[in-house]
Amino acid sequence: MIATTVNPLLIGKGLPPFDQIRPEHVVPAITELLAEATSALARLEADVTPTWEGLIEPLEALTEPVFWAWGVVNHLMGVQNSPELREAQDTMQPEVVKFGMAVSQSKPLYEGYKAIRNSADWSRLNEAQQRIIDSSIREAELAGVGLEGEQRDRFNEIQLELANLSTQFSNNLLDETKAFSLTLTQPDEVTGLPPTLLSQAAQAARTNGAETATPEAGPWRITLDIPSYLPFMQHSGRRDLREKLYRAYITRAAAGEHDNQPIIDRILTLRKEMSGILGFGSYAELSLASKMAPGVDAVESLLESLRGASYDAAQQDLSALKDFARSQGAPEADDFQPWDSTFWSERMREAKYALNAEELRPYFPLEQVLDGLFGLAKRIFGIVITPADGEAPVWHPDVRYFRVSDEDGGAIAYFYLDPYSRPAEKRGGAWMDFAINRKRFVTDGGSQVRLPVAYLVCNQSPPVDDKPSLMTFYEVETLFHEFGHGLQHMLTTVDYSGAAGINNVEWDAVELPSQFMENWCYDRATLFSLAKHYQTGEPLPEAFYQRLLAARNFMSGSAMLRQLHFSLLDIELHHRYVPGGSETPK
Repeated sequence: MIATTVNPLLIGKGLPPFDQIRPEHVVPAITELLAEATSALARLEADVTPTWEGLIEPLEALTEPVFWAWGVVNHLMGVQNSPELREAQDTMQPEVVKFGMAVSQSKPLYEGYKAIRNSADWSRLNEAQQRIIDSSIREAELAGVGLEGEQRDRFNEIQLELANLSTQFSNNLLDETKAFSLTLTQPDEVTGLPPTLLSQAAQAARTNGAETATPEAGPWRITLDIPSYLPFMQHSGRRDLREKLYRAYITRAAAGEHDNQPIIDRILTLRKEMSGILGFGSYAELSLASKMAPGVDAVESLLESLRGASYDAAQQDLSALKDFARSQGAPEADDFQPWDSTFWSERMREAKYALNAEELRPYFPLEQVLDGLFGLAKRIFGIVITPADGEAPVWHPDVRYFRVSDEDGGAIAYFYLDPYSRPAEKRGGAWMDFAINRKRFVTDGGSQVRLPVAYLVCNQSPPVDDKPSLMTFYEVETLFHEFGHGLQHMLTTVDYSGAAGINNVEWDAVELPSQFMENWCYDRATLFSLAKHYQTGEPLPEAFYQRLLAARNFMSGSAMLRQLHFSLLDIELHHRYVPGGSETPK
């Protein structure tokens, strides 16, 4: 066995030692952990005792070290991606997938789950325990536990290929995002760009070799990373450059070495085939088998009702936008294109509500926003959040670590916060994931609770020069959103990890806490607690608050229709589209 002092992934539990983990640790550690878990699984299958203590607890104990280590690897793939880590993940992913299928397709375990459900002990299990067992039965059936022979072999081949394609898709998108940049050298090329973006773009240019770049004189490096891309599209007066940037963004990984188009078609083909093997008419039906929505018809009915309620408003939004552009003498008003909408939306918002997104930034320094957010959490949940930096190793110097305590000062959870964009190694978007699940252990002296730990990851504007991270209001909303997910994970009182926090929550319900927290950004007491000028400490002017409220539903019809387009396309591709037919996914 490899000594854990040499390979930190072998500890298999607790806080990951991120300061020690290297890509070269992945293959030997996962190989060894899989070997141990596979042997333990065989022993359990040979002597299944259909009770909670005889089956569920030992199964969790044998799988946890592997899934803990692999979870660390996947987390690092999202926040500290590198060619070496990719190679290690590519090597071990098929083996981890095979192990997961061996667990899910184990007939002894499946029969054990059903035996527990049919036993007299079932009524003595609590709701969380029953949910874990019910879910285990359903997951086994959806993972092909009932398949035999060639069908089972083919199903497993599909699972392996889909896992590889998913990773390849993400890597291609990351590579294409960081490969593109637009270097501007002339003052007329940065017409309309706010000072924050100019400073950020000059800093990016310096990082890329232009040592003398300044916000005033350039050169300026614009990228497809959202903190760079979005404000450029909102404020650039150069329509030709907006078009260039928009086309680069929208066609990422759509051609060349990193072309995702054949990957998309292959994924759709495999998902359809896999669904058929399991007896479903489409992948959409298979996916909904583990969600709250009763079926595709119900989903489409809901989406259509929302479309009907949004369409006229969206049409009015577009007409108003064109009329406004025309009133400003813009020639594009008669040839309105996608790269025009963000720019003119921002201009119309400024004209209608006297609200400039960049004017708000100085009032939202990250530390002040966190102070207000944590104050809100104390007010409505009775928890106290304090810095715990230094108590846990982190994967990047910008990462923070926090303790969540109850009103008596006792720790109940922890979380990492990785707030800033790092396009060279970090994938886009924002997300919450679990590092450690809550669980109660029985000990000789009674019981002990393993506290939950969450990852909160954002991609907001980083500090620039001598200024702290000054957030857009959208970035504030995003932070609140992810914190809502984190609260669901961290404030759970369930004692069984399989149903604690976000585990075993249907995907069409999991967004409720996050959406709930977003709404607090418009609450007066909350907003004024987090909106203070980073230099003067002055609170957000009342006029700005009133303008924010007035503009809250600005272009909301268009925003809703955009989201509905994504949803309807998803259903169409996974329910009606025939891969290899006359239509393409494009």
